[in-house]
Amino acid sequence: MGALGRATRDLSAPVRAALLMLLANLCVAGMTCTIRIAAAELHPFEIAFFRNLFGLACLLPFLIRAGVGVLRTHAVGRLLISSGGHLIAMLAYFLAAALMPLAELTALAFTKPLFAIVGAALILHEVVRGRRWSAVAIGFLGVLIVLRPGAQAVSPEAGLVLLSALASAAVVLMVKQMTRGDSTMTIVLYQSLFLTVLSLPPALLFWQTPSLPGLLLVAIIGALGTITWLCFTRAFALADASAVMPFEFLKLPFTAVLAYLLFSEVPSIWTWLGGAIIFAATVYIGHREAKVARVRAATATTGAEPLSAPPARPGV
Repeated sequence: MGALGRATRDLSAPVRAALLMLLANLCVAGMTCTIRIAAAELHPFEIAFFRNLFGLACLLPFLIRAGVGVLRTHAVGRLLISSGGHLIAMLAYFLAAALMPLAELTALAFTKPLFAIVGAALILHEVVRGRRWSAVAIGFLGVLIVLRPGAQAVSPEAGLVLLSALASAAVVLMVKQMTRGDSTMTIVLYQSLFLTVLSLPPALLFWQTPSLPGLLLVAIIGALGTITWLCFTRAFALADASAVMPFEFLKLPFTAVLAYLLFSEVPSIWTWLGGAIIFAATVYIGHREAKVARVRAATATTGAEPLSAPPARPGV
């Protein structure tokens, strides 16, 4: 990442954010395809364990740089619970990646922000107004287009992806609350540690000592996961979420191209159409989140109510 930073330091922040998003989404597509390849030898649960183990190893240099003080937290219990949710999301996703068309998996995975909005309203009691509920409804219409219930049987694998998105959304809501008291690095380090420990028992149920090529594949998966997190985090720090989020749609074409080259998978027109609708809904929701955040920040700075917008409320 240091070499990449030096190579792009003369570029504007939005351009650097765009390049980081390109790299992040390419890493996600590569990781998903590598899971499919590794699943020919290892069970997805074992792959998940090694992904966490090697991912934790990749984070150790950041721990050394930050110092042991970064591990100080008062939310160990919540971090453990959120890690359990993250594990459910990961195991479901890895199982689905081993079994179903990867472009369809990617399209359905876009639903995470939709589930997060529903959870924020029902669990955190945030105020969600009509336009965002409309976006959520349109997003789930996109899910129906991808799945086409009635035209074909809805596969259990698709259910796994939706379960993964639901569990991921729950983790996002928990992390959102924990960031009020802990830094992002603290949360990521604890989750990586807990995930490594929690993912070992499921892996042992299907354990098979990996060959050297298999070990290399799971190491690549762990490295790609860590690079993805670093790129996403830095991109969102460099530019507004509304400017960064549209680049996430690149996961779909990147994954589709790699899946075609590696596995001869050709996504249907329904996958493209439904995926685009789901993604457009999530981008709109992200745009509304960013707009409300700017209004809230301006209101806090001036101490006055905004002239052209309603009073900022959580989750509007």
